[in-house]
Amino acid sequence: MSVKGGFGEPIVKALIYGVIAGIFTFLWSILKIGGVAEGLGIFGGAIGIMAFVWAVIGALIGLFVGAVIVLIISAICGGSTNYEANARVTASLMVLMPIGALFGFIGGGVGALIGFIINLYGLLMLYHAITASLKGKEGTSKIITIILAVILVIFLIVGLFAKKTANRFMDEIGTDWEQSMEEVGKDMEKSVKNPTKEIEEATEELQEEEEEEE
Repeated sequence: MSVKGGFGEPIVKALIYGVIAGIFTFLWSILKIGGVAEGLGIFGGAIGIMAFVWAVIGALIGLFVGAVIVLIISAICGGSTNYEANARVTASLMVLMPIGALFGFIGGGVGALIGFIINLYGLLMLYHAITASLKGKEGTSKIITIILAVILVIFLIVGLFAKKTANRFMDEIGTDWEQSMEEVGKDMEKSVKNPTKEIEEATEELQEEEEEEE
């Protein structure tokens, strides 16, 4: 992995990866499949276009912000602190961006697990980039990689637990809503029936009075 040659190449890479990721996200939202399109309904196409634009813009922002993060990690590991070198490494790591978007149609726990595996592979790539390209210390790089992997595991567990809790909460709300609607329907039926009975009784009384007068 070359760490010299200017910022042109990493910017082009980031744009290409962002465009590809945006296309996948746009497709999944248009087709209304998977985790990307959950809850979008008729707005899937519009949100898909926004997601495409954001993927491209986010790729550029991610390149420069990511370069700072990689630079900090490289500095901790005793590697290169040249911003250009770290930006080029970051651009190469961003190849995982379209891969993640490719599997974006898979939602739920399986989708979260696939995302975790992709991120874990990204950490492995980062380790090799720091030790081979940025000349960081292997021992320190391993420790940093393990720490980041543990953080990923924690995020995965917390994310799955939060999703499960949210789904259960939404199911409970849905059940309560159905029960409330049933009760409202019954009350409306009663309110409609009661006036009808009163009208019928009043009509019968009038008929009886007319018969008595005759």
